[in-house]
Amino acid sequence: MQILTITRPDDWHLHVRDGAALKAVVPFSARQMGRALIMPNLKPPVTTVAAAMAYRERILAALPANSHFQPLMTLYLTDQSTPALIREAKAAGIIACKLYPAGATTNSSSGVSDLWALLPVLETMAELGLPLLVHGEVTHSEIDIFDREAVFIDELLQPLLQRLPSLKLVFEHITTAEAARLVAEAGENIAATVTPQHLLYNRNALLVGGMQPHHYCLPVLKRESHRQALLQAVSGKQAHKFFLGTDSAPHAQTSKESACGCAGIFSAFAAIELYAEAFEEAGALDKLQAFAAENGPLFYGLTPNTDKITLVKSNRTIPPYFSYGHERLIPLRANGTIGWTMLE
Repeated sequence: MQILTITRPDDWHLHVRDGAALKAVVPFSARQMGRALIMPNLKPPVTTVAAAMAYRERILAALPANSHFQPLMTLYLTDQSTPALIREAKAAGIIACKLYPAGATTNSSSGVSDLWALLPVLETMAELGLPLLVHGEVTHSEIDIFDREAVFIDELLQPLLQRLPSLKLVFEHITTAEAARLVAEAGENIAATVTPQHLLYNRNALLVGGMQPHHYCLPVLKRESHRQALLQAVSGKQAHKFFLGTDSAPHAQTSKESACGCAGIFSAFAAIELYAEAFEEAGALDKLQAFAAENGPLFYGLTPNTDKITLVKSNRTIPPYFSYGHERLIPLRANGTIGWTMLE
């Protein structure tokens, strides 16, 4: 039996929701991950330091007994964010701030409508070394949804990096060859997270054989050529600039399987096993530890976790659903199998 032991990973892009949903999903991440960067797009969004600290306490209270999992907190930027808020956030230990273009994804209606009006905030972030997390899509109605990431690079990201070349920035959940190329060629202050779904699936998984709502996420799955570019990016010469960020985003079954289904894929229950599948496909299992446990801490100025996890090459059957408060949560690959299993 093939056995793979690696340093315990971290998840640098995680949604754990709140209330009963939080209690249902955070134990999955706590089992696998040492730390996770918690996304702030609650209702209402986490826009103040006080709200972030209160949310952190709710996450800690929802953890299983004796868990050592650490939630790392972020703030949601809005048109009303100020340089003073950024200084307060840095002093309080906030790890990063999140830029959602208004209307780009779930609970993003309060996001930024004019990036350039936010320039004083971004200049303060660059001065303090506080990373900016970017959901990299434009939301213009005339832009094809499959092109939104590439257009974002041309219209907003490259001009921003030219204006603020020292800004630490994470291009989150990248999905295209264009994004992988930009990150690989940029300075060391630019990095990216990559999800398991964008490494494992192309848009056929969303659209062939009927609409597959549990494969619907934003940014949407792209062509096979883009998937291959991502596999090359996480295992190639500039692989240190890419790290694990699941974007695991739980929604109740009724919210996914509806006339206007929510975007988001729940993968936290088996995140590291899914990544192991992708790296195995790429012939790069030897690169998994760096991607999962070293590159993220390096970028954020933290030390890697000290304990280990062990994966075995053994098929694992995925349940059809998990409990999610009073509803059901359908995981990625429900009723199917994953080729790796993490030992308890």
